[in-house]
Amino acid sequence: MALRTAWARSASAIAASVEQQSKATSEISYNVANASQETNSVVAVLGEFAASAIAARTSAEVVLTASQSVETAVGNLRDEVENLLRNVAA
Repeated sequence: MALRTAWARSASAIAASVEQQSKATSEISYNVANASQETNSVVAVLGEFAASAIAARTSAEVVLTASQSVETAVGNLRDEVENLLRNVAA
């Protein structure tokens, strides 16, 4: 009788341990799935950031090219005005 009680207690303890292990495994699985979803969200945000950075760089290059063209035009205009003033003074 004592042996049956010991076996029953052992079986009950084993069942409780298995149930606890199952819950822990489920929680780990949930946490891994959640981490995976969050990682995907971070990757998506980083992709958007990279696209914005590329667009900003492209815009900056356009502004640089335009300002260089304006600088060249101003230089040409300065030369023309100086030539005109020389001709008027002469």
